Order: sequence, then structure tokens, then C-alpha cells
Amino acid sequence: MLRFGVIGYGYWGPNIVRNLRSLEGCQVVGICDQSPAARKRIQSANPGIPVYSDHNELVSSPDVDAIAVITPVWTHFEVAKAALENGKHVFVEKPFTSSVAQAEELINLAEQKNLKIMVDHTFLFTGAVRKMRQLLDDGVLGKLYYYDSTRVNLGLFQHDCNVIWDLAPHDLSIMNHLLSADAEAISATGQTHLNGHEDIAFITAYFPEKMIAHINVNWLSPVKVRTTLIGGEKKMLVWNDLEADEKLKIYDKGVQMTNNAEGVYQLLVSYRSGDMWAPKIEQIEALKVEASYFADCILNDKNPFNDGYAGLRVVKVLEAANQSLEQKGKIIYL
Repeated sequence: MLRFGVIGYGYWGPNIVRNLRSLEGCQVVGICDQSPAARKRIQSANPGIPVYSDHNELVSSPDVDAIAVITPVWTHFEVAKAALENGKHVFVEKPFTSSVAQAEELINLAEQKNLKIMVDHTFLFTGAVRKMRQLLDDGVLGKLYYYDSTRVNLGLFQHDCNVIWDLAPHDLSIMNHLLSADAEAISATGQTHLNGHEDIAFITAYFPEKMIAHINVNWLSPVKVRTTLIGGEKKMLVWNDLEADEKLKIYDKGVQMTNNAEGVYQLLVSYRSGDMWAPKIEQIEALKVEASYFADCILNDKNPFNDGYAGLRVVKVLEAANQSLEQKGKIIYL
């Protein structure tokens, strides 16, 4: 039996608890939150599970094998480090840490103690992203030209981080998972309007071989948009996560440039416009798949693909984006 402790019972914590409790061979043996109101909700929804106000009590308990850290990002390092030092595997909500240095320290500590770190990049376990990864691995889109993502809505304003640290980790983790290379440089622009943190921002990532990625995150949009476009030499893909049925659409569209035989400067442009098709996507609860995968990695000593290094790659881009923001879009080389 794999015994879990959960620290943090705000917006995401109840979902983590519910999914861990549903797994065969797993047991939630303690839940912690500093808020008295949250502790009342825990007791009401999870009768019989011990409730704690101090995370140190839970991480030091010999009855716990793994800790899920579902707290604000500025607390991740302290809580995850305490868990690792006490010999617990850790599952950490995104983003992994507040800095590259913190992420590297946690990775080193986990390796020293032979413990697993998994960063909660839930979207990687959705049917849509799994299908996208399959299509890219199979070369359906051909050589990639661009990755363009929009994640905007009205709120929820965070008080401890800007919109990049709040929303962009989703898109950055997906981008890193789908693309076969790391970004070489980052540029970011944005603006602060309401609460002292940037509430709208645009990130551009430069990749080898002329691949470029653009991410738009915004707390001030009148509508909610969750759309990603991936353009390739052979085909193009549109992922609309708000669609109920056809979330993914593959377009057989493209552009070709050829030289006219009569003159090297006479470029001929030809457009290809073929069929559109929507592949079948597995309808699953991503968080349940992710929780099950984490348990399997612990029990069978496997390294998760969304491990500390995956979390570190995202934090590197977030840190570079913040540096670029402060310098009005200056390119930061990674």
C-alpha cells in the first residue's frame, strides 16, 4: 500500500485527494492546510483522514511514503525539500519552484536519496496532448515551423505571481513535451494594470532550425480562449481545448515555394488545401492518469517523464521571461 500525504487544500487540493483516494493500492493518510476553514472542508469531505495544520508533522511521519505539495509556488521549495529530507517521494504542483537554483537543489537532493519527483503538468496526460505527441512522433506534420498558443480569460488574479508564472507553465510544459529540442532564447513583453503583477504577457521562444513559439497569456480577456496552433511543412494542427468533441483538427494545408526555371529570382508560390480531419481522442480524466502513473513510477522504480528536470526546463523559461519582461522584451539566451 502506497501512503500519501497531501499538503494544501485550496482550489486544486481536493482534486488531488479525490484521485489519490480512487487509486487501487494507494491510501491518503493525512491532509494538511494552514487555513482553519480549509481544515473544516477537509474533515467534512474526508471523514476519518487525519488533518494537520503544520506540514512538518505530515512530512516527518513514518506512516507516509509520498507527499503531494499543492501550495503557492513560493512555498514549494521549502515544503518539497522537507519532504525529501524525510525520505518521501514528492508530487509538486506547477510551477515546480520559484527559481532555477531551487529546482536544481531539489533534483540533486532527490537523486542523493533515490527518491522520485513528479511535477504536476496535468495537461501532458490529456487525451489531446497524448494524441498530439503521437502525431508528431509519427511525422504527420513534417518539419515544424511554429507553435502558437493562446491561454486567456477574465481573472483569476494571483497575488503572489504574475500571469506568466500562473498560466504559462501549462503551455511551456506542453511545448517542451511535444517539441524535440529546447528553446535557445526567450523574449517576453507584458504590462501591469491592476495589482502590481503583469496581467497580460507575450512570450516568444526561439528554437533551432528556425522553429519559433509564441505564447499569449492574459487575465484581462473578455472571453476564455484555450487554443494552440502547430504549423508543419506537411500539415497543420489546431487544438481548441474548449471544444467538447473535436478538440483536435488536422489540416492538410501548406505553402510551397519553387524557383521558376526561367529565372532564379522568379519565385512561384503554390498553396495546398486538402482535407481536414479530427482524430479520435481518448476521453479520460488526466489527473487520475497522472496520479496512477506517479504511483507506478514509485512502485516500479521508474523515472517519470514529467520529473524534476521537466519542471526545471519550465522554470528556466519562466525565469528568462521575467528577466526579459523587466528589460522590455530583451532577448535572454538560455
